[in-house]
Amino acid sequence: MAARDAVIVGYGGISPLGSDLEHQWRRALAGGSGIGPLSRFALDGDFPVRIAGQVPDIDGEDYPFLAPRHQAAWSSPVFKYSLLSVAHALEMSGLEISTDIEARTAVTYSTAIGGLDAVLQADRKLRSEGKLPHPYANPNSCINMVGGKIAIEHKARGPIFSPITACATGLTSIIMGAMFLEQGRADVAICGAVDFALVEPIVAGFYTMNGVYIAPKGRESDPPEMASRPFSADRRGFVISEGAGAVILTTREFARTHGLSYATELAGWGMTSDAHHFVAPYFDTIRKCMADAVDDAALAPADIDAVNAHAASTKVGDKTEYQALRALFGTEMPPVCANKSLIGHAMGASSALETIFALKGMEDGMVPPTINYSADPEIDIDCVADGKRRLTQEFVLKNSFGFGGCNACAVFKHSG
Repeated sequence: MAARDAVIVGYGGISPLGSDLEHQWRRALAGGSGIGPLSRFALDGDFPVRIAGQVPDIDGEDYPFLAPRHQAAWSSPVFKYSLLSVAHALEMSGLEISTDIEARTAVTYSTAIGGLDAVLQADRKLRSEGKLPHPYANPNSCINMVGGKIAIEHKARGPIFSPITACATGLTSIIMGAMFLEQGRADVAICGAVDFALVEPIVAGFYTMNGVYIAPKGRESDPPEMASRPFSADRRGFVISEGAGAVILTTREFARTHGLSYATELAGWGMTSDAHHFVAPYFDTIRKCMADAVDDAALAPADIDAVNAHAASTKVGDKTEYQALRALFGTEMPPVCANKSLIGHAMGASSALETIFALKGMEDGMVPPTINYSADPEIDIDCVADGKRRLTQEFVLKNSFGFGGCNACAVFKHSG
């Protein structure tokens, strides 16, 4: 165990299951779904997407950034939700970014889509009313501004970096934070991701890409909570959702010196590029990414107790991930859970939220279920389909794969 290893001292998130993490975790273990009717914008009769995973309103939360004067300027929800997730994570850690550590505190918190909603709104007003954009319209849309606002709020003056790897952004942020710690550039890293993609053209664009959930003929009246079906024979694409997740890393040495407790740590990681197709996953590089993470943790595949899968519910994606898992683990594949069945696909925030659920599972000795599962004869997998499972997990593999062939995998260790 090296002094500069990355340990996890706090985390927090807001997902379609709720804003309080313990409440979300209870709902996850019970197989509750956060998917419901899409209401982020008015739907006309022809709009093809009708369901989504929407987070709860947090305007009543006790947090200073939610003051009305701030919301008027920073109108995109990526700001208030990211800041609230970090506040929850720091509260859990017991860490205060004081003047003596601010220069050694990094921020790698990022977003895949950012505040595009603010620019779209400004464009509509410009065209329909001739009104020039609000002075904050462009800052709202800057990807790096999410991390910038977090740094400003907490006076984090160490390295700041906004990694963007599409749906893998949250996990990539954690990996980049750990790299800053390992290199001696920081002692603390505020990591995570936020995304609010329920914006008309983005939602419609996923539909025209044939990626988003489309109800099969004869099942148009199925309830929304049945739509996200990872690894299932009848999977029909992902359900777009939203959310924010934050993870606070410190070096092992810093945690001990400052009396911070931790139960989990980042044991190893891998990153690969498919260099193959702009959206379709590639078996060779996905398998290598998983294998690299296991190797980096100095483990054998047999040491992995559970897998938290990417599992977006697409036909090609789920099958390719399964084939890569089978190639890595052979016939001894551990249980594989798919959190997107519960919360949908929150773009770059998904892998941050799913990592948080994996960490909770390691600490509690539980694996939440993959709901809505129907066996696919081409995917022979134990995806914890029969309800939550009690399972001791010393090592968990987390997979995340993004558009553009951006792959990130990590092995987390339960420290006891």
